[in-house]
Amino acid sequence: MFGKEPENTAVATGQTSIIAQGCTFDGKVEVRGTLRIEGEFKGNIGTPESLVIGKTGVVHATVTVKNAIIGGQLFGNITAENKIELQSGSHVEGDIKTKRLVIDEGVFFEGNCSMGSGERKTPVPAAKPSGDLGKK
Repeated sequence: MFGKEPENTAVATGQTSIIAQGCTFDGKVEVRGTLRIEGEFKGNIGTPESLVIGKTGVVHATVTVKNAIIGGQLFGNITAENKIELQSGSHVEGDIKTKRLVIDEGVFFEGNCSMGSGERKTPVPAAKPSGDLGKK
């Protein structure tokens, strides 16, 4: 009872799973905590707390995460609940959907970007016709 540590302390304090440089993985990954990719990955990545694609990482995947930091290459669509950061030298080909996006200088990005919930908070005012236009 006293002095006994919880069994899942790694998950509670944050755990990192790594696909190291030189490793190749093909399939579907669902992890708790952070997933760091320095090698090559093909498939689907689902709901890690954070995804980090290192400078040597190459990912061909559909990605759904809370936060992402991309320093390497990503080919595929990415949806992040909170934030995506594209670091200098990164290469992204695919659509991005997130609330916050940070793009450093020197990033290659080709695709579409959607930010927010997709709904406008305030409506766009309609253009008011003016009776004075064209009259002298």
